[in-house]
Order: sequence, then C-alpha cells, then structure tokens
Amino acid sequence: MRTVLLASLRTHTRRYGAALLAIVVGVVFIVVTAALSSSVRNGLSAGIGEPYAGADAVVDDPSPEDAARLIDAAAKSGADAWMIGWTTQQVARDGKVLDSSADVGQVPDRPERRWQKLVDGRFPSGPGEAVVDVNAAKVGEIGVGDHLRVGTGTGALDVTVTGLVDSPSTYSVASVYLLWSDLARWTDRLYVTSLAWSGSGDLAAARGAIDDVVPDADTVAVDAYVQKLQKDVNNGVDVIAIVVLLFAAIALLVAVLVINNTFAILFAQRARDFALLRCVGATRRQVVRSVRLESLALGVLAAVTGVLGGLGLGHGLVALVRHQWPSARLGPAEVAPVWLIAAAAVGLGVTLVAAWLPTRRVVRVSPLAALRPDDSTRVSTRTGRVRVVVGLAVVALGLAALAAAVAASSPPVLVVGGAGTFVGVLLLGPVLVPGLIRTAGRLAHRALGPVGRLAAGNAVRNPRRTAATAASLLIGVTLTTAVLTGMASSRTALSAEMDEQYPVDLAVTGTATLPPDVVTRLGAIDGVDGAVSVPGAPAEIAGLGKVPVVAEPSGAATGVRPVLHGDLPSVGSRQVVVPWDLLGDGVEPGDRVVVTVGDRSARLRVVGGEGWGEAALVSTSTLHRLAPGAATQAVWLRAADGADPQDLAGSVEAIGSPVGAGLQNGLARRSYVDVQLDVVTGGVVGLLGIAVVIALVGIANTLGLSVLERGREHALLRALGLTRRQVRRMLAAEAVLLAVVATLVGTTLGVLFAWAGVRALVEPAVDGAHVVLPWGQLALVVATSALAGLLAAVVPSRRAAKVTPAAGLALE
Repeated sequence: MRTVLLASLRTHTRRYGAALLAIVVGVVFIVVTAALSSSVRNGLSAGIGEPYAGADAVVDDPSPEDAARLIDAAAKSGADAWMIGWTTQQVARDGKVLDSSADVGQVPDRPERRWQKLVDGRFPSGPGEAVVDVNAAKVGEIGVGDHLRVGTGTGALDVTVTGLVDSPSTYSVASVYLLWSDLARWTDRLYVTSLAWSGSGDLAAARGAIDDVVPDADTVAVDAYVQKLQKDVNNGVDVIAIVVLLFAAIALLVAVLVINNTFAILFAQRARDFALLRCVGATRRQVVRSVRLESLALGVLAAVTGVLGGLGLGHGLVALVRHQWPSARLGPAEVAPVWLIAAAAVGLGVTLVAAWLPTRRVVRVSPLAALRPDDSTRVSTRTGRVRVVVGLAVVALGLAALAAAVAASSPPVLVVGGAGTFVGVLLLGPVLVPGLIRTAGRLAHRALGPVGRLAAGNAVRNPRRTAATAASLLIGVTLTTAVLTGMASSRTALSAEMDEQYPVDLAVTGTATLPPDVVTRLGAIDGVDGAVSVPGAPAEIAGLGKVPVVAEPSGAATGVRPVLHGDLPSVGSRQVVVPWDLLGDGVEPGDRVVVTVGDRSARLRVVGGEGWGEAALVSTSTLHRLAPGAATQAVWLRAADGADPQDLAGSVEAIGSPVGAGLQNGLARRSYVDVQLDVVTGGVVGLLGIAVVIALVGIANTLGLSVLERGREHALLRALGLTRRQVRRMLAAEAVLLAVVATLVGTTLGVLFAWAGVRALVEPAVDGAHVVLPWGQLALVVATSALAGLLAAVVPSRRAAKVTPAAGLALE
C-alpha cells in the first residue's frame, strides 16, 4: 500500500492544492497573531517599572487634586513626589497646530527621579521649558530650540524645547513633558494613574506621610503596583489576541468545509479505484489507512509551511511597523514554541477532521460499489429528511433566542441565538441552497439560453456538495455583512450622540469681549463653512471664578442653526449650563450659584453640559438682565466637509490667540471617533476577508474537480454542438450562481444578526440608535462575490474547453 499511497499523492497533487492553501492560510493567521500580540505585549510592558524607580510607595489612582496636594506636601517636608499621568492639550508652533490632543505629562524636578532617557539636548531647568518625546518630535518635525504653545486661550503656556527624550515605559509615555510648576495650571484637567512617593526609604513611613495629607489614599508597595500593571497590560493584550484568534478560528472553520468538500469529491471520483484495490486483495483496513495517510501527509506539509510562513510574515510585519510607524512602540516579536506547536497541531488536526467523514464512506466501499449508481447525494433519504427537521427546529430555537436577547439585552443569549440560527441554516443547506439556485437558474436560462439552464442543473446535481461549497462562502459573507451593517448603525448612532455632545465644530471663546471684525476674519478662513457671532459677557460665577457667559444668538432660525450639528441644551430663565470640565468639588449640578456681570447678578441653578466652548450658557432673557449691552463674546464655526481638524485649528488659533480667545476643537474629537471606527471596521473586514478568500478558493477547487469528474459529459455536449465558448460560459454561470446565492443568503443572515445586535447592545447604550443598511457596501459585497466566482471559473472552464470531444469521450 506504500506504493499506492505515493502514487496517489503524485497523481492527485494538483487536486490537493486548494485544500493545502486553505489550511496554510489558517495556520499562518495563528502564527502572525502570536507574533503581533507578543510584540504589542513587549512594547507595552517594556520599562513598566521605570517611572517608580527609587520610590518608597505608590498611590494608586489618586484624584488630580490629591496628587497636587501630595506633590506640594512632599516639597515642603523634604520628600519627593512625582505624578504619572497626563493632560490632553493642543500643541502649536508658529500658529500652526501640530497636535490638537497631545498628551502632556510631568518630568520630575529631581534629576535622579527622571525615568525619561535623554536623546538630545538637556532636561528643563526651570519654568517655560519642556522636553518632547522623540517619536512625537519626528511626527511634528520638532527640534531642540523650537518654541511651542501648549493649550489655548489665557491658559496657554509658551515653552522652549530644551531636549528630546525617549520613554522606556510605553505605559507612561507622553508627547510633551513639563515641570510640575508649569503642569499644575491644568490640575483640574489631569488624568492621574498613580503618584510615586520617595522619603526616608521605609514603606510604613511613606504611608503615614501620605495619610497625613490624603487620609483615604490607596498606598501600595512599589513591587506590588508594578506587578498589577504588568498583569493589566498582559490581560489587555491577551483579550486582543483572543479576538483575533476568534477570526482565525472562523478562517479555519471555512478551511474545514473547503477541505472536507475537496476530499469528498476526490474520494467519490476514486470510488472505482478503491473497488479495484479491494478486488486485487487490499483489505478494508489497508484502504482506510492509505486514505488517512494521504490526509496526514497533506496536514504535515500544510502545518510546516504555515508555521514557517507565519514566522516570516509575523516578524516582517513587526519590523515594517516599527520602521514606518515608530510611534506605535511595538516591541520585538517573540513567538513562544507553544504557539508554534499549537498552530501546527491545529493545522494537522483540521486536515484530519476535514477528511474524517469522507474516510468513513471509504470504509463502506465494496468491490461492487463502482458498478452501482451513487445516490449518496440525495436529500430525500431518511437521513436527509431527519436533517431537514432538525435544521428547522434549530432555526426556530435560534430565532427565539435572538428575540429573547433583544428583549433582555443579553450578549450571551445573542451569541447563542445567532450561532443556533446559523447552524440551522447550514443543516438546511442541501435543500435551501439548491432551491435558490434553481430559482436563480430561471434568470440564467433567460439571459444565457440553454447554457444557463445547463449551468443551473449542474450546480444542483449534488445538493450536499453544493451546500458544503456554499457554506464556506456563507460564513464569511454573513459575518462581513453583519459587521458592516453593525458598524454603519453604530457609526450613525455615535454620530448623532457626537452631534449632541459637540454641536459646534470649533468654538472660539474670549475672556474679554472680542473685536467686531473677528467673526469676519474667522469666517474667511479656508475650510470654514459658516461663522456666527455669539453674544455674551465676562462674568464671575461663585465657586468657579471668572467664566464668560453666552446665550444662543437671537436670530437662531437664520443665524446659528446652519452652524450647529445638533440642538443646544434648552436653558431655563433661572438656569446656567456650565461645561463639565469647569465643574469641580465646590460646585455640582443642581447647586444654586450667583452669577455676576459688572454690578448686576442673578442666582441660577447649575446644569452640566458641553460642546459650545469654555463658557457658561444662559438664556437670552437672563443675558439681557445681566448684560443689556452684550457684545461678541464667542464665535462658533462650522467646518467644511473634508477639512483637516488640526490645520483648521491652527488657522483659527492664529486669529483667536492674539485677542486672548481659547479654542475648543469639537471637530477633532468627532474626527477621532470616526478614525477609530474606520480602523475597527477595516481590521475586522480584513480579517474576515481571509475567510472569504479561503471560501472562494474552495469554489474554484470544487468547480475544478467537478470539471475533471464531468469530463465525458462535457465532451458529449461538445459532440452535440456546444461550442468551446458556450462550455466556458456554462461553467462560469455555474460558479457565479453558486457565489451569488451564497452571498445573498449570507447577506440576509448578516443583516438579521446586525439588527439583533443593534437592538440588544447598541440601543440600550445610545438613545435613538437604529439599524442602518450600508446599501453601497452590501452591493459591493454581492458584486465582489459574483466577480470572484467568475474568476474562480476561469482556469477550470479553459481546461474543460481545451479537451476535444473525442479525447473527452475516451476518459474513464
């Protein structure tokens, strides 16, 4: 049987090609995932304990105010304390915004406490000096000696870059580092992860000194805190790896279907060979062993090729990202042997599992099997009827679970319902898919004539094979459609929420009354689609200090509405809406405060809000009582479609900064959300695209093997008058029918799953969310699948058309 095995592998090498490619792609996916995740983990965890070197204790997650008090107390007592955290501020140079939301952190005052590594220049020696992260400097083309403006309005800080630094701790990196004397001005806008305390060198003494200042502080040992950070980072990366591996599992599932279909066709074609082997003395066990050894050889080759290819591709991708995008801060890729062994085992196991069912049929082959007609493809048998009943029951249960998930907003029930519905559809595949192909075949018959009719008949001749081939494409299309529809719905819902949170693209707010010509100058900026003057006046709010008050312009119908994305809060005559950033421990929503403008004052109830700049919002009547002669206090701008947030902010800042006006860039925050959604959508669709590619390889493989199987049939059709072009058109129509039907079923299921997901997950979190169908993208999915099916038929159809009728009829 060894000779038979080797001869079989040589004879059917081309037929195994697609199955080998499918499983190699799946194995490569796993190894590349391991390489990328290890690189991210190494990058995040590198130097994670460096910021705490020399500390006696760490305060975990203090409030910004507590951190400021501890730093001041340490300086007075002779100890040392430094904050690990950042504030997000705009950074500009010469009136041009380099980064609208740069992270600004602290560089410790004492040289021995600085964890940043100096690359060029020197560290700050006093206020008004800063060091810049070397990667941020590359992006912004910042050099030593440059003058930067950090922040906007009267709170802006002009600094000189004295050096470039590199942070050994990606977990604590910032774009710009300032001394605490400069950074303290943004205490109310700081996000503090921890604070390091260094005193006498004793943990107990440090805890006592900290408790004296902040009694409820969460003080922990340095080693314990670093271990906690390490665990948090690794868990976060592992979650990402698990998500990516989920898509790898989907790709492998598709590969199983493809390979199973390939083996089923191969073994069906070789039924006569198996029977003849039995006739010449081969036992049933020997035949089965030969078949399984073929599968094992294919699996070993696929596993080795996939592991080597994955290692090369994984390390190559990491090296490319580290070279082209140094700000990504990836570490070296280190794929553990356990990952390689697991990937190889999965590749080998998938191949053996995919060949298991066809191997069972081989066991039942008798020497006379080749002389009998094969009815194993019929679905009208008892087994087929049971399959249909079970499929209908599973679909019903899955739909019921989806309905329950929508009613209860339960993600686990949603997953169970979606999986159950999909499995039920797969069980119904041998009935559902051929039925839809017959329906579509009528259209093909009208368009192509007898050729279309033959194509539809050939596509459904073997219902189980047709269903298995369609299932591989069905999985990828269903998930892709669900993701596209879900992301489109989420994007629409988030866009509506962003319209509510940031109704103004750019808000220029003055601490004093703005000059009359500012509106005209800002409106003339390239990229500004509209500008409106907002009346207001400088004011004093008890507990908050100096905060301008503004009111929605009175000509709202013709003035401010075209500038706004959404509605401003409805302000009562006894209310003042204060931006959330300005509210603190002293003033909370619901409090009554005295608002004073000049010699006039009013007692108003505080309401929280955001999105119109650094000013409090009052009603028009209230503003008239407080400031009867209110002038331009702010200017609201709407950006033109496609305007760059940072370039536009730089142009606006160049006009607003000289007159003491601050800028709130809502456009940048909206754009950031859009970019994140684009990245997620692109990444998920790209991952699912691998499964679709494997599925299309399966269609090409199935069609190619069926061409070999129907060689005599094609020759007979040629002999009866069918031209070579008609044969090619017939096979192309067969592939397109199969791809389009699978795509339409997958699109329907994907939209159903997306609807359930939006109802169960998005609607409870975002008010007004609803399903949005991305018609253009869905049409592109259908068109791409049809085109791919057509391309998949090119090689098999050319091969079939080349065979002459006489040669084809002579085939065994």
